[in-house]
Amino acid sequence: MPEIQTRPTIASDLSRLMGFDHSITSESVWQLELRRDVGQSTAMFREVRLPRSIQVAYPRNPFALADDWATRSMMYTALIDQDIVGYISLLERGMDSSVSVTDLVVNAATRRQGVGSALLASAQDWAAGRSLRRIILEMQSKNLPAIRLAQKFGCDFCGYNDHYYLTQDVALFFAKALK
Repeated sequence: MPEIQTRPTIASDLSRLMGFDHSITSESVWQLELRRDVGQSTAMFREVRLPRSIQVAYPRNPFALADDWATRSMMYTALIDQDIVGYISLLERGMDSSVSVTDLVVNAATRRQGVGSALLASAQDWAAGRSLRRIILEMQSKNLPAIRLAQKFGCDFCGYNDHYYLTQDVALFFAKALK
């Protein structure tokens, strides 16, 4: 594994980050099944293996990313040998003392090398340093790599929102209590 460094994102990083391929490839999805009966609704997710890999587009408008980033509480950039390879953006929610991971993107050429884990560790350290109680990750139900990363970091499934993204995809939420 290469040595991965993370640091706060600086303005000169932004154009490079916007140029990343934000899409992912997935072999499985978390399929939502809704059952509605009188007085009761049940939602169930199950992992479904797809007959072939699919390319999943990023759920946010790529032309609005820089504007969105300007409203974030913190961003970290990951580097390998001084080459920018990923980023994470965080939004602090003071009312419930939590931080949301709104973007976690690793350049396609360096995926599965620990970059996402390093960025998430930096986010957790930042949140703990601010005495926040909880970190929340959001992702598309089609983004199995992100689901696996959340589970690896001890995050538990805590909810969903149907038609959450502009793409009308289901958003999954995973959370972890911080000490």
